[in-house]
Amino acid sequence: MNEDPVRRRPKLLWTLFGIAAAILAFDQLTKQLAIAFLEGRPSIPVIGDLAGFAFYRNPGAALGLGANMTWVFPLIAVAVFIAILVLSRKLGSRGWAIGLGLLLGGLFGNLVDRLFRQPGFPNGAVVDFIDLSLFICNFADVAISAAAVTLIIASLRGIELDGSHRVAATAEKEDSHD
Repeated sequence: MNEDPVRRRPKLLWTLFGIAAAILAFDQLTKQLAIAFLEGRPSIPVIGDLAGFAFYRNPGAALGLGANMTWVFPLIAVAVFIAILVLSRKLGSRGWAIGLGLLLGGLFGNLVDRLFRQPGFPNGAVVDFIDLSLFICNFADVAISAAAVTLIIASLRGIELDGSHRVAATAEKEDSHD
């Protein structure tokens, strides 16, 4: 039997914000480790040339784009945070809670870098260290990508933010017209 959405929402909010906090903490920990053990050192191959660790301070967004407009990224992060807060009021799906938690944690992981890392507020460079041959990223970026996959899967499965199913809702509307 399905739990009442009003009673379920606090658990889902704990899931969303718990995942976000865990992602933020792990991201910052791994970045501190990267600074301590990788900065100023040669890259470390793990799977040949395919993957490894290499230190890079990224002043831009993905692939270094927007390096001259870094002040915009904190504004975007705040806007997305506000959007997640607004959306969380209707949260009724575990998949959406997980996806939004991953997104929020990754977003804050990179926002902390923008605000507090060199060269300084609000133009800090994001610490990247996971070398995937075509690009270098960090754990926050991985979480943001995982969020996109999670939310796309939820959408393709017809799961709405509130936990309802698009197919079921459409069928109920058709039944009511009979």
